[in-house]
Amino acid sequence: MVTNSATPREHQSSLDRALAGRAPLRVGIVCDFLEEGWPSMDLVGDMLTQCFQTQLARDVTAIQLRPAMRQRLTRIPFIGGQRTTRNWERLLNRFVDYPKWLRQNQRAVEVFHLVDHSYAQLIAALPEKRTVVTCHDLDTFRCLLEPQREARPAWFRAMTKRILDGFRKAARVITVSQSTRDELLRYDLLPPERISVIANGVHPSCTPSPDPAADVLAAGLMPDGVRDAPWLLNVGSTAPRKRLDVLLRVFAEMRKEIPDARLVRVGGFTETQMKLIQELGLESAVVNLPFLERPVLAAVYRRATLLLHTAEAEGFGLPLIEAMACGCPVVASDLPVLREVGGAAACYCRVADISAWKQTTLELLQSRLANPSDWQLRRQAGLSWAGRFSWLENARKTAQIYRSVIEER
Repeated sequence: MVTNSATPREHQSSLDRALAGRAPLRVGIVCDFLEEGWPSMDLVGDMLTQCFQTQLARDVTAIQLRPAMRQRLTRIPFIGGQRTTRNWERLLNRFVDYPKWLRQNQRAVEVFHLVDHSYAQLIAALPEKRTVVTCHDLDTFRCLLEPQREARPAWFRAMTKRILDGFRKAARVITVSQSTRDELLRYDLLPPERISVIANGVHPSCTPSPDPAADVLAAGLMPDGVRDAPWLLNVGSTAPRKRLDVLLRVFAEMRKEIPDARLVRVGGFTETQMKLIQELGLESAVVNLPFLERPVLAAVYRRATLLLHTAEAEGFGLPLIEAMACGCPVVASDLPVLREVGGAAACYCRVADISAWKQTTLELLQSRLANPSDWQLRRQAGLSWAGRFSWLENARKTAQIYRSVIEER
């Protein structure tokens, strides 16, 4: 049996020496339309590009590929209103304009990297043998994989099949978690040798250290009477799988025990969720914020007492490690992927078990006051665990995937 006794630092040094004699790979980072408003997808593209252009420039020359979304329908009245118009606009841009733009703007790129698997239809406009895709979860394909769970009309399934067909043609697929990789294999979407797991990283702004400018902006977002109260935080999209209904019901139960508790939600609410807030009588206790600039979001994490992540399905769970990196303890749904991401540093509750969520959260808040030293140890455990997740390390491993794609050709 042969073992490798080199330390991680020695291994990285030898890798750096091996790469030193090679010309940088020209890589196109294919990003989502900014107009889509997906901060997590934009983050992946931005962090990869930043790492390649700064610390890893001798190995990868990275450019972002992203056209502006064309606005051709906004002045035409459609049956169904503004939302229908916007959805048709997105479809035309994704399936017509973006592929055409890519064919005209490949700029002698050697490897293409789609940072969002839901854009995999673009592979039809790219050399598939030189294309890498990051897969964050399988939600995009759910109507094909589990039609009984997510029924969709025929046109939607046909559109999804086009995305899935492109996805399966990629030379390599990067999943952000082992759980997502396992799911890909369970549905036999790709052979295992074409899948690599590379975890997301923590944004550099996520730190327990103060950021005076961002901290002032974050404080200004809090209405009078909230700043000194214990408050809970939730960050992310309003997708049904995030189970914001559970979040709100847990918070309503907690308020019966801690009336001055507050909930801060970053990412907004849907109309249905706003109605539930009214039904539960929480209007004065919930602070509703849009997605924030990264430094301000980090400041909000630092001000939070606890992060509650109530999702029933995830591909990764980025808010867990971002909150921990800022010194904010976490309670998350007991999902394999969230245990993978949060480790022993987070607390877990059964999905949608409102009683368990209430009890766990109350116990943590009481412990914070009764045992400050234990609370500090909990925060420190989170900081230590979050230190394992690095965008620079993500970029290093991704660069190795690019090289393997070229070498395999």
